[in-house]
Amino acid sequence: MATEDIRTGQTGEAAATVAIESKLKSLPDTPGIYLMKDERSRVIYVGKARSLKNRVRSYFQSPAGLDPKTRTLVGHIAGLEYIATDSEVEALILENNLIKFYRPKYNIRLRDDKSYPYLKVTINEEYPRVVLTRNYIKDGSKYYGPYTDVGALRDTMRLLENVFPLRGCKPSQLKRQARPCLNAHIGRCLAPCTGEVPREEYAELVQRVQLFLEGRTEALVAEIEARMEKAADELDFERAARLRDQLKAVEAVAERQKIVSTRLGDQDVIGLALGYQEAVAQVFFMREGKLVGRESFWLNHTGESTASEVLTAFLERYYSAAEVIPPTLLLPDELNPEEEPLLTEWLRGRRGGRLEIQVPRRGEKRQLVELAVRNAQLVLKEKLQAEEASTRRREETLERLRRDLGLEKPPRRIEGYDISNLMGKQAVGSMVVFIDGEPAKGEYRRFSIKTVEGPNDYDSLSEVIRRRFQKGLEGSEKFSEMPDLLLIDGGRGQVGAAVKSLDLLGLSFPCFGLAKEEEQIFPYGERQPLVLPLNSPSLQLLQRVRDEAHRFALEAHRKRRGKAAVHSRLEDVPGIGPQRRRSLLKHFGSLARIREAGVEELARAPGMNLTVAQVLHDYLAEED
Repeated sequence: MATEDIRTGQTGEAAATVAIESKLKSLPDTPGIYLMKDERSRVIYVGKARSLKNRVRSYFQSPAGLDPKTRTLVGHIAGLEYIATDSEVEALILENNLIKFYRPKYNIRLRDDKSYPYLKVTINEEYPRVVLTRNYIKDGSKYYGPYTDVGALRDTMRLLENVFPLRGCKPSQLKRQARPCLNAHIGRCLAPCTGEVPREEYAELVQRVQLFLEGRTEALVAEIEARMEKAADELDFERAARLRDQLKAVEAVAERQKIVSTRLGDQDVIGLALGYQEAVAQVFFMREGKLVGRESFWLNHTGESTASEVLTAFLERYYSAAEVIPPTLLLPDELNPEEEPLLTEWLRGRRGGRLEIQVPRRGEKRQLVELAVRNAQLVLKEKLQAEEASTRRREETLERLRRDLGLEKPPRRIEGYDISNLMGKQAVGSMVVFIDGEPAKGEYRRFSIKTVEGPNDYDSLSEVIRRRFQKGLEGSEKFSEMPDLLLIDGGRGQVGAAVKSLDLLGLSFPCFGLAKEEEQIFPYGERQPLVLPLNSPSLQLLQRVRDEAHRFALEAHRKRRGKAAVHSRLEDVPGIGPQRRRSLLKHFGSLARIREAGVEELARAPGMNLTVAQVLHDYLAEED
């Protein structure tokens, strides 16, 4: 695998194109991936190629031969990096990993694909458990998902807890106990910590959980029935009763699943609906001829991409993370003939067995695909209608706020500020941003107060305003956008402190304060507060901004206070430096757990020894 980085060192579309074209001859005629970069060296597109030389050169042909999306991309290319690979499959895998890492602007990608939850069966542990996680890592566990309906996922978790009594405690809590925990008493755990449950029986339970999560209820029912009969024959009636309860719960779930056809077996049915800049993929999960579930996935930056291109992108993104891949995928449209063999080969490798991609034209399979497509279209339509209604409401609210506050234009960008401290200590200022009436959390900023001693909210607020707009005037990208309205958590005094800093910088923005409890609005320079009805949409929007600023400031203050508390209690102990402090907190989870631990338990933590553990234990005991 070879890499090379080509940059223009210039700005502007023409200069970038000329500089890159002079380097195109060095591109190898081999498979690989390429990364397009803008003038700030940010990756804006990742692509794969059978031939890097031919594929990359195709971007710089006559603009008339490019689609609008590609023309826009090329207009922003100022640099190129490529990685040559040994095969197209290797290029596909690398492309998918880099798209997830860089999240390029012009790539089709699953929306929020980093945050989809999974159910994780920790089969790599001695006594496995089922946990809900948003981090898919190769740690030897078995993952099921990703899921988009978190509510339904939590219902599944509750069902698993009631039906399959696996342990729920963390590995650090799995110690030999004389008495089991409450979960064991209420039948939600077999209590492996007591050593009373045989490992074989626990392993059988884990196997049943996996069959359940894979939707193989018929095989699961047969397996539970066989084990129940065996337990009854051996006069182990307590175990037989547990298996009977599991059997009833599984059969109840199986009855709710729609039987489509016993001939269809295991397959994923995929429907697709294209919007203007986004698309919806609907996946029906067919297991043993039953529809056992479905999930909807949103894809961003689809632009003018064809259905085939969007389908290919979805299959790559989704099945790179999906743990269960069935032997058959049913699609609504044909894939690019050049892409399909490569994609099929990659999926077979991911599955570890045969796999077939089909585009049915008639019969039961076609009906299933059409059903998935209709559902995808409904999801897209509902979202677009909800967005349209929401946009209208936001526009109306901003216009009403303009009139209520006497502004020249609707406040598209509102910035809210607050100060949080405890007797002047660990003081923190917050800045939250609402754009078009909705929070823009990527724009939030925190300020540690540096120049103010003691509990002085006015001076602290002045410092925050001065620093925020000073950075904006100096060209800082994080503070480049200027507000249409400033909202201060407080009254006339806080507003005056904010405006004072603005005056020193030669700036002027509409500035208002919103006091708590009486919910009065204080315009700068006005003696009388403005009072709006409590059900006024204008007031409710300002309350959201004010409350969000307060929450954000309080959260930052608590973090600073917590860090200071841990520092003062741990790093002041002889022999406890930053590395041991981090190790202790990671091992025990909190300062409270460290306090509860005995000397020997402290000594077992990574990086600790018996001498330092004794010193730490004595220090905390004396402090208490």
